[in-house]
Amino acid sequence: MAGEIKVLLVDDNPMVLAMLRTALSPLATVRTAVGGEPALAMAAEDAPDLVVTDYQMAGTDGRQLIKALKSKSASAHIPIILLASKSHIHEKLKMLQDDVEDFIEKPFFVKEATARIKRVLDKIALEKMAREAPGESTLRGTLAQMNVIDLLQSLELGRKTCLLSFTSNGDRCEMYFNEGQINHATYGAVVGDEAVFKVLTWQTGNFQIDFTGGSAEQSISRSTQGLLMEGLRLLDEAGRDAEQDNVLDA
Repeated sequence: MAGEIKVLLVDDNPMVLAMLRTALSPLATVRTAVGGEPALAMAAEDAPDLVVTDYQMAGTDGRQLIKALKSKSASAHIPIILLASKSHIHEKLKMLQDDVEDFIEKPFFVKEATARIKRVLDKIALEKMAREAPGESTLRGTLAQMNVIDLLQSLELGRKTCLLSFTSNGDRCEMYFNEGQINHATYGAVVGDEAVFKVLTWQTGNFQIDFTGGSAEQSISRSTQGLLMEGLRLLDEAGRDAEQDNVLDA
């Protein structure tokens, strides 16, 4: 995905810009703007796929930057992530909820902020792949392009209704989404949550998204995020058990 998506980072604190640029560079082509005024000029010159901006800046602040971007047809479609304090988000920025993709509370840990931004980048990457696909209703790719967890999070964030199929070494898993939530999944004779857990670690294989697919069957007991959290917990638990077994064998 790196190099295919363009991110514009906006902040009047060079240290914050440097930290986020380092963290996001493996995921995208990153440019930085020290403040809202240069950010507007850079966006007009070469429109980014995502803008990540601080709210509290000297001169043109984040809210004014968002208003300016949304007022122009060339930049109105650009997704925006806003960095702001908890009090500002709840007291001053509620009216921007429809204009931003996500809020990230300050202060933040760079690792956590990067994970939140990556979710949006994955959604953008999936939408780009869909636009470039030859068919209108089916998207095909490999797990080298986007892994299982990123795919699930992207479809959830995009609130997609579709059939997501995975194939690898003769095995096949099908997951049915309704408005971003998995409602039914199969893996051979395995149905429901366990079918999802079985493919979370797949590193090789292919995926196909059929945006006309759907199922009324309800075999899943958790939300999409709940499935991912429980699946990762189980994987972590299995890893600890394996380490303990190795110690005992030694």
